[in-house]
Amino acid sequence: MIIMSNKKHNARTTAKEATHERIVSVAARAIRRSGYDGTSVADVMKEAGLTHGGFYAHFASREVMLAEAMHQACVESATAATDVAASVRPDTALTSMLNAYLSRAHVEHVERGCPLAALGSETSRQAPEVRRVTTRHIKEMIDLIARQSPDWGQPSAHQRALVTLATMVGALLLARAVDERGLSDDLREAALKHLTSAND
Repeated sequence: MIIMSNKKHNARTTAKEATHERIVSVAARAIRRSGYDGTSVADVMKEAGLTHGGFYAHFASREVMLAEAMHQACVESATAATDVAASVRPDTALTSMLNAYLSRAHVEHVERGCPLAALGSETSRQAPEVRRVTTRHIKEMIDLIARQSPDWGQPSAHQRALVTLATMVGALLLARAVDERGLSDDLREAALKHLTSAND
């Protein structure tokens, strides 16, 4: 009887964890698509196929959900960049990362893209938990970019990585903001050309 009870408990725990992950995944897309303020608990739960009332079985507050959603978005973004770098020769890794980041596809798929460009302007007004996750991701991305430099470990590599990340994010943000396809492409391409030559 005890074994049966444990099996039922484990099955319930596994199901709850899967549901929790589904909510976080939906919320990670929602915050990038609609912003923090445009993402409601009711909308997230509905998109996840769950009732609004079940929210507090998974999260203590909306802020906790947003922090977990931002963490998930950051993990997805960092994994994508790392995968690009790992798929090519080390001497072409940064160029490949820049091409992927500053691509037309990345501009058009905000819900699956970089959370820094999607949410950067809103983050300063968010709860400390959200800002902490964002800060950690920015540091990870700076380190990932710096590691692609021949002089990794030197102050010069870190300095270039700071400028590279700021330029990447800023260019993507502006490319999404404008309502002219040509200007959007010009912003991307100018940033890509500058960063490619600056990191040679």
